[in-house]
Amino acid sequence: MSVNASDAAVWLRRFGTVAGPKQRLVCFPHAGGSASTFRSWRRGLPGDVELLTVRYPGREDRITEPFVEDMDEMAGEIAAELAPLLDSGLVLFGHSMGAALAFEVALLLEGEHGRGPAMVVVSGRSGPGTGGRDLPDDNDESVIDFAKSLGSLNSAAYDDEDLRPLLLPALRADLRMIKNHCPQPGRTIKSPLLIYVGDSDPDVTVSEAYAWSHASIGESSVKVFPGGHFYLVDSEAEVLDDLSARLRRARVTQPVLPNR
Repeated sequence: MSVNASDAAVWLRRFGTVAGPKQRLVCFPHAGGSASTFRSWRRGLPGDVELLTVRYPGREDRITEPFVEDMDEMAGEIAAELAPLLDSGLVLFGHSMGAALAFEVALLLEGEHGRGPAMVVVSGRSGPGTGGRDLPDDNDESVIDFAKSLGSLNSAAYDDEDLRPLLLPALRADLRMIKNHCPQPGRTIKSPLLIYVGDSDPDVTVSEAYAWSHASIGESSVKVFPGGHFYLVDSEAEVLDDLSARLRRARVTQPVLPNR
C-alpha cells in the first residue's frame, strides 16, 4: 500500500502538493525554530521532490502541547512516523540542533527498521567529538544573548516585550534538550552524509563541521557557503541549487523503490 506523507500528521507538515514524488526531503529546524522555517524552500526544489518539515511540540499549531526535552524520546517519535516513507527516497536535512536530531533519527531507522535514509544532510553543527560551544544558563538574559550571538532569525523579536514570552520558552526547552543529550561516541550510520556549514559561523568552524565525516561509513562530503550560522537564509538560492543537484544524483546511486 502506498503511503501518503499527509497521513503522518503529528510530527510532519507538508508544504505544497507533489503527485507521485520521486523523493521526500524532511527538514529538522534549529533550536527555537519551527516547521515554517523552511516554507520558502518549496519553490527552489525540483518539482518532483516533496518538502516536509518536522513539527516540534510547543509551537505554531502544536502550541498547546508540552515541550519535549529528551532528544531520544523525540527522535523515537519522529522515526516511527518516517519509517513508512523509507521506500520513497527519504532524505533528512537538519540545521543546528536539527542536525543532531536528524542523525539520531537516521540511527533509529537503521537500527529498528533495517534501513536508513537515502541521504542525511547535517548543517551548522559541530561533528561528534568536537565538544561544541558552551550553552547558556536558563535565565532569560543568557538565553537571549546566546540567540543574538548566532544572528538568530528572531533575534530582534527578543527585544519586544510582547513577543519575548512567546519565543523564549521554545528556545529554552530546546537548549535543555541539547544539554541533556549525551550520545555515545563512535556511532555511525550507513547513509551518505552531506555536511553544510557557513564560512563565518560563530558557533561552528569548518573543521568542527568536517568531523561529521567520521559519523558515516558511507560517502561523505562537505560544502562551505558564505555566511554565518544562518547562512541558509542569506544564501538560500545557492543552498537549494546545490541540494537539488545532490538530490538528483542520489536517485542514480540509490534508486527509489516503489511504495509498499
